[in-house]
Amino acid sequence: MDDQIKEENLIKKALSNKTIAMIGVSAIKKEVKTNIKRRPSTIVMKYMQEFGYKVIPVNPFAAGEIIHGETVVSKLEDISIPIDIVDVFRPSNEAPNFAKETIKIGAKVFWLQYGIQNSDAEKIVKSKDIIYISNKCIKQEYQKLFLKVNPVFPVLKK
Repeated sequence: MDDQIKEENLIKKALSNKTIAMIGVSAIKKEVKTNIKRRPSTIVMKYMQEFGYKVIPVNPFAAGEIIHGETVVSKLEDISIPIDIVDVFRPSNEAPNFAKETIKIGAKVFWLQYGIQNSDAEKIVKSKDIIYISNKCIKQEYQKLFLKVNPVFPVLKK
Protein backbone atom coordinates (compact mmCIF):
# COMPACT_ATOMS: atom_id res chain seq x y z
CA MET A 1 0.00 0.00 0.00
CA ASP A 2 1.26 3.44 -0.97
CA ASP A 3 2.57 5.58 1.94
CA GLN A 4 0.18 8.44 1.16
CA ILE A 5 -2.84 6.12 1.25
CA LYS A 6 -1.58 4.62 4.54
CA GLU A 7 -1.22 8.10 6.01
CA GLU A 8 -4.70 9.14 4.79
CA ASN A 9 -6.21 6.00 6.33
CA LEU A 10 -4.45 6.73 9.64
CA ILE A 11 -5.76 10.31 9.63
CA LYS A 12 -9.30 9.13 8.76
CA LYS A 13 -9.11 6.69 11.67
CA ALA A 14 -7.88 9.47 13.97
CA LEU A 15 -10.65 11.85 12.88
CA SER A 16 -13.35 9.23 13.44
CA ASN A 17 -12.89 10.09 17.13
CA LYS A 18 -15.06 13.05 18.13
CA THR A 19 -13.68 14.48 21.39
CA ILE A 20 -10.65 16.77 21.19
CA ALA A 21 -8.53 18.43 23.87
CA MET A 22 -6.91 21.40 22.12
CA ILE A 23 -3.76 22.53 23.92
CA GLY A 24 -2.76 26.13 23.37
CA VAL A 25 -6.07 27.61 22.26
CA SER A 26 -5.60 31.36 22.50
CA ALA A 27 -7.55 33.27 25.10
CA ILE A 28 -9.40 36.35 23.94
CA LYS A 29 -7.84 39.27 25.79
CA LYS A 30 -9.67 42.59 25.96
CA GLU A 31 -6.49 44.68 26.22
CA VAL A 32 -5.16 43.39 22.91
CA LYS A 33 -6.00 45.77 20.07
CA THR A 34 -5.81 43.18 17.28
CA ASN A 35 -8.62 40.81 16.39
CA ILE A 36 -7.35 37.86 18.44
CA LYS A 37 -10.51 35.87 17.59
CA ARG A 38 -8.79 35.14 14.27
CA ARG A 39 -5.91 33.18 15.84
CA PRO A 40 -5.39 29.85 14.06
CA SER A 41 -6.15 27.83 17.21
CA THR A 42 -9.54 29.51 17.72
CA ILE A 43 -10.39 29.20 14.02
CA VAL A 44 -9.58 25.49 14.09
CA MET A 45 -11.50 24.97 17.34
CA LYS A 46 -14.65 26.63 15.98
CA TYR A 47 -14.39 24.78 12.67
CA MET A 48 -14.12 21.37 14.29
CA GLN A 49 -17.08 22.20 16.56
CA GLU A 50 -19.15 23.04 13.48
CA PHE A 51 -18.50 19.53 12.18
CA GLY A 52 -19.65 17.76 15.32
CA TYR A 53 -16.51 17.58 17.42
CA LYS A 54 -16.51 18.34 21.13
CA VAL A 55 -13.43 20.53 21.66
CA ILE A 56 -12.10 21.29 25.14
CA PRO A 57 -9.62 24.20 25.19
CA VAL A 58 -6.50 23.73 27.34
CA ASN A 59 -4.50 26.81 28.35
CA PRO A 60 -3.19 27.41 31.91
CA PHE A 61 -3.15 31.18 31.32
CA ALA A 62 -6.85 31.26 30.42
CA ALA A 63 -8.31 28.60 32.77
CA GLY A 64 -11.92 29.34 33.60
CA GLU A 65 -12.52 31.57 30.58
CA ILE A 66 -15.05 30.59 27.93
CA ILE A 67 -13.86 30.12 24.34
CA HIS A 68 -16.45 29.15 21.72
CA GLY A 69 -18.84 28.00 24.43
CA GLU A 70 -16.36 25.76 26.23
CA THR A 71 -14.65 26.42 29.56
CA VAL A 72 -10.87 26.50 29.30
CA VAL A 73 -9.05 24.05 31.58
CA SER A 74 -5.50 24.41 32.85
CA LYS A 75 -4.21 20.95 31.92
CA LEU A 76 -5.37 17.70 30.33
CA GLU A 77 -5.92 16.00 33.68
CA ASP A 78 -8.54 18.68 34.54
CA ILE A 79 -10.88 17.40 31.82
CA SER A 80 -13.76 15.39 33.26
CA ILE A 81 -14.81 13.55 30.08
CA PRO A 82 -12.90 10.96 28.02
CA ILE A 83 -10.69 12.55 25.35
CA ASP A 84 -10.01 10.87 22.00
CA ILE A 85 -7.60 13.34 20.37
CA VAL A 86 -5.02 15.63 21.97
CA ASP A 87 -4.34 18.41 19.45
CA VAL A 88 -1.32 20.60 20.23
CA PHE A 89 -0.75 24.26 19.27
CA ARG A 90 2.48 24.68 21.29
CA PRO A 91 6.21 24.59 20.44
CA SER A 92 7.79 21.28 19.44
CA ASN A 93 10.04 21.15 22.52
CA GLU A 94 6.94 20.95 24.75
CA ALA A 95 5.54 17.93 22.90
CA PRO A 96 7.15 15.15 25.03
CA ASN A 97 5.44 16.42 28.20
CA PHE A 98 2.09 16.59 26.40
CA ALA A 99 2.72 13.09 25.04
CA LYS A 100 3.12 11.77 28.60
CA GLU A 101 -0.07 13.55 29.68
CA THR A 102 -1.87 12.08 26.65
CA ILE A 103 -0.98 8.59 27.87
CA LYS A 104 -2.19 9.42 31.41
CA ILE A 105 -5.65 10.44 30.19
CA GLY A 106 -5.97 7.49 27.80
CA ALA A 107 -6.39 9.43 24.54
CA LYS A 108 -6.20 7.50 21.24
CA VAL A 109 -4.54 10.17 19.10
CA PHE A 110 -1.70 12.66 19.64
CA TRP A 111 -1.84 15.38 16.97
CA LEU A 112 0.77 18.12 16.50
CA GLN A 113 -0.29 21.06 14.32
CA TYR A 114 1.69 22.61 11.43
CA GLY A 115 5.33 23.23 12.17
CA ILE A 116 5.28 21.01 15.26
CA GLN A 117 7.06 17.67 15.42
CA ASN A 118 9.13 15.86 17.98
CA SER A 119 10.72 12.40 17.68
CA ASP A 120 10.79 11.87 21.47
CA ALA A 121 7.04 12.59 21.70
CA GLU A 122 6.47 10.22 18.78
CA LYS A 123 8.33 7.39 20.55
CA ILE A 124 6.46 8.04 23.80
CA VAL A 125 2.97 7.79 22.31
CA LYS A 126 3.72 5.05 19.80
CA SER A 127 5.05 2.89 22.65
CA LYS A 128 1.46 2.89 23.95
CA ASP A 129 -0.14 2.33 20.50
CA ILE A 130 -1.42 5.91 20.33
CA ILE A 131 -1.75 7.35 16.82
CA TYR A 132 0.89 10.05 16.21
CA ILE A 133 0.30 12.77 13.61
CA SER A 134 2.61 15.76 13.28
CA ASN A 135 3.10 18.87 11.17
CA LYS A 136 -0.50 18.75 9.89
CA CYS A 137 -3.53 20.95 10.50
CA ILE A 138 -6.48 18.93 11.81
CA LYS A 139 -8.90 21.34 10.07
CA GLN A 140 -7.20 21.06 6.71
CA GLU A 141 -6.97 17.27 6.93
CA TYR A 142 -10.69 17.08 7.77
CA GLN A 143 -11.51 19.29 4.77
CA LYS A 144 -9.30 17.30 2.42
CA LEU A 145 -10.40 13.81 3.47
CA PHE A 146 -14.07 14.23 4.38
CA LEU A 147 -15.26 17.28 2.44
CA LYS A 148 -12.98 16.69 -0.56
CA VAL A 149 -12.05 20.36 -0.74
CA ASN A 150 -8.68 22.04 -0.74
CA PRO A 151 -7.93 23.60 2.62
CA VAL A 152 -8.88 27.26 2.75
CA PHE A 153 -6.23 28.67 5.02
CA PRO A 154 -2.64 27.50 4.64
CA VAL A 155 -1.43 30.13 7.09
CA LEU A 156 0.67 28.26 9.61
CA LYS A 157 3.64 27.19 7.49
CA LYS A 158 6.88 28.93 8.34
